[in-house]
Amino acid sequence: MSNRLVPVSRKELIKRLRKLGFSGPFKGKKHQFMFRGDIKLRLPNPHNQDIDSNLLAQILQQAQITHKEWLE
Repeated sequence: MSNRLVPVSRKELIKRLRKLGFSGPFKGKKHQFMFRGDIKLRLPNPHNQDIDSNLLAQILQQAQITHKEWLE
């Protein structure tokens, strides 16, 4: 398996975040969000395109998830 992050759909992002212990998504004012402990993670709004690897890397950093955890 590759060590590189690849673009994912929003649906896949939510599915994998739940698997990593996040709950939600919950409705916010402009964006939905998910929780894990003290971490509140804002999700990108749904669009027709996948979430690119750069944005995914930023989301994982905010979620305090390592690339290794994400790729397992």
